[in-house]
Amino acid sequence: MTSSEHPDGIRLQKVLSQAGVASRRAAEDLIVAGRVEVDGQIVTELGRRVNPDEAVIHVDGTRVNLRDDLIYLALNKPKGVHSTMSDDRGRPCVGDYLAGRYEETPGVVHVGRLDENTEGLLLLTNDGDLGHRLMHPSYQVLKTYLAEVDGLVPRGLGKELRKGWELPDGIVKVDQFRVKDMHSGKSLVELVIHEGKKHIVRRLLKDTGHPVLKLVRTAVGDVQLGSQRVGSIRRLTKTEVGALYRNVEL
Repeated sequence: MTSSEHPDGIRLQKVLSQAGVASRRAAEDLIVAGRVEVDGQIVTELGRRVNPDEAVIHVDGTRVNLRDDLIYLALNKPKGVHSTMSDDRGRPCVGDYLAGRYEETPGVVHVGRLDENTEGLLLLTNDGDLGHRLMHPSYQVLKTYLAEVDGLVPRGLGKELRKGWELPDGIVKVDQFRVKDMHSGKSLVELVIHEGKKHIVRRLLKDTGHPVLKLVRTAVGDVQLGSQRVGSIRRLTKTEVGALYRNVEL
């Protein structure tokens, strides 16, 4: 018996069905096709039993969330809201948006933060392992921002930023940069960056001579803000959660 086999556990196809991956019959097809991995080993026999509290299961390389006590949320944080779960000065904060729906779910915290004047995607979860890895610099999780900046951005700035821009606390490289629009002495730029230093996007753009007028984070890893309404909060889909697991090698 391998470490992933539990004679008193639950049949693998039932575990997959309960996790919402597929119907039990379709889950059996996934197993037989060799698309299911348990604790690092591909499983093709239908009789395998597992302990869902301990097993790590992947389908087509994407991890399956087996715990129903874990929640994953996306908030479109408005400008003026502080990235804290509570505020002793009564200022609006992220924790306010859990009221009436998630405030009694233990351990839910925001993953990283956005400064008061920055809008956009902020993830919240009580999955400590995932949250820690998303914030850890070694996993280089990409974050996408849309910034309206002062001035007309010159051709070639993106190349310089991708190569590396020296700030007082070190060299910063952006992963992607493009100018989306320029008009009336302003530019709209999109940049993708894995750096997690405080106010890094604002500091970087200001140092290039183009201070930020408005900043919105539009993606974290493979999770997109999309058309989500400002101030709204939603649960991530299983596909989005799986993508975040994949982003941090869980």
